[in-house]
Amino acid sequence: MNTTSEQQKQINIAYIGGGSRGWAWRLMTDLALEKDLSGTVRLYDIDFEAAKTNEVIGNKLSNKPEVVGKWQYVAVKSLDEALYGADFVIISILPGTFEEMYSDVHAPEKYGIYQSVGDTTGPGGLIRGLRTVPMYVEFAEAIKRNCPDAWVINYTNPMAICLKALYEVFPKIKAFGCCHEVFGTQKLLTEVVKEFLGEEREISRREIKVNVLGINHFTWFDKASYKTHDLFPLYKEFVNKYYEEGFEKTKGLWEKDYFASANRVKFDLFKRFGLIAAAGDRHLAEFVPYIYLTDKETVYKWKFNLTPVEWRIKHREELIKLSKEYASDQKEVPLNPSGEEGVMQMKAILGLDTLVTNVNLPNMGQIPNLPIGAIVETNAVFTHDDVRPVYAGKLPSDLASIMIRHISNQELIVKAALEKDLNLAKRAFLNDPAVERLPQSKAEQLFDEMINNTKKYLAYLGL
Repeated sequence: MNTTSEQQKQINIAYIGGGSRGWAWRLMTDLALEKDLSGTVRLYDIDFEAAKTNEVIGNKLSNKPEVVGKWQYVAVKSLDEALYGADFVIISILPGTFEEMYSDVHAPEKYGIYQSVGDTTGPGGLIRGLRTVPMYVEFAEAIKRNCPDAWVINYTNPMAICLKALYEVFPKIKAFGCCHEVFGTQKLLTEVVKEFLGEEREISRREIKVNVLGINHFTWFDKASYKTHDLFPLYKEFVNKYYEEGFEKTKGLWEKDYFASANRVKFDLFKRFGLIAAAGDRHLAEFVPYIYLTDKETVYKWKFNLTPVEWRIKHREELIKLSKEYASDQKEVPLNPSGEEGVMQMKAILGLDTLVTNVNLPNMGQIPNLPIGAIVETNAVFTHDDVRPVYAGKLPSDLASIMIRHISNQELIVKAALEKDLNLAKRAFLNDPAVERLPQSKAEQLFDEMINNTKKYLAYLGL
C-alpha cells in the first residue's frame, strides 16, 4: 500500500453491514473528527433501505461546517460494488435475525443451560458460528476478487470463527478483529490508580500499559503498569477490598443495566489464576460456565446479567426510530469520539501514525502454548501497510488448557461448515463445557432443536 497525501484524501472504505444502527454511526463520528483522512464509504447491507438511511445520515454529518473529516457515503446494492477497489473493508453484521438469536440464547434454558451473551462460545455461540461461516466464505471470496490487498477489520461475533473462516478461504487476506472488551479493563485499572496512587486528574485508559494474551472474550493481562508503577500488587489489594461487594463507579448499576456488572467474576478469576481477566464478566463467565452460570441464582450472586433477546428486540425498535430522526434532522448525531480504534488503525496503516493495540490475528507464535493458526488476541504494532502481532508469551498451563478446548470447538465448527458435515458440528457442540453436563440424549436433542430453529441459514448442510 503506497500512499501519498493526496491518496489519504481519497480513501475507499467498504462497509459490509452498512445499515448498522450502532457501529456505523460510531465509524461516521470518528471519521468526521479525523482531519487527515477523507474519501468514500460504500454501505452494503442486505437491508438496502437501512443502508440508504445511513447514507443520508453520514452525508448530513459530513456536510456540517464543524466537521473536519469529509466523506461521501453511498449505499450500494451488491457486495462486489461495495468491495471493488476498496482500501479498507469493515464487517459488522448480525448473522441471521433476532429469531435465530432468540434460539441461540434461550433454547438451552429449557435444559438448564444459561448464557449471558450467547454470541461467542457455549451452545448459542457455536450454532451462531455455524450459520455465520457461509456468509464469511462469500465475503472472503468477494474480497479476493475485488480488493485482495485491502485491510479487513472485523467486528462481528463469534470473532474467532469469523476470522478463521476468512483465512481458511483466502489465506493471504489482511484481516484482523477488533474488540473493545480490553478497554473496559484498562478503565477499571485507572480506578485502581486513583485509589492507591492518589491520582486526582482524569486518567486515560491508554495510559495503562498492558500485555494482552488469550482468545477473544477470554483475554488476560499478565503485565499492567502506570508510569513507573507495577499495577499487579495494587490490583491484588483492590480485589481483596472489593471481592465480596464488587466494584462499580455507579453502585447498583448492574441490577439496572443488562450490560453492567460489579466485576466479581473478574476478581474471582484473578484469585484463581493470578492474571487480570480482561473482558466483561458476561463474556468471561461463558468460558467457565460450570463456575458462574450453573443457574440464575449463581449469576445473581456474581452480580452480572443474562441479556435477554427481548431487550435487544425492543432496543432495535428504538434505534430504528432514532435513525429516522437522524435522517430527517429531528435529531443530530452526537459528534463525540466513540472510543473505538478503527479510524486510528486505518490512519496507522496508511503511514500517518504508529499504534499499539489489542487485535485478533492467527497465532504465529505470539502465544507459544496455543495452537499455531488459532485466532488469538494480543497486542499488535500498526505501521505503514503492516499489522504485526507482539510476542505475548506463554499462558499459565491451566488457562491454556481451557482455551485450547474452546479453540478446538470453534475450529471444528469452521471445518463442519466448510466441509458441509453436520456431524462435525455436533461433535463440537457436545464438547462444549456448558453442554457436557447434560445426558448425551438431552444434549443431542438440544442440538437438533437449535439446528432446526436456524435451518434456513443451514441449507448448505443439506437440511
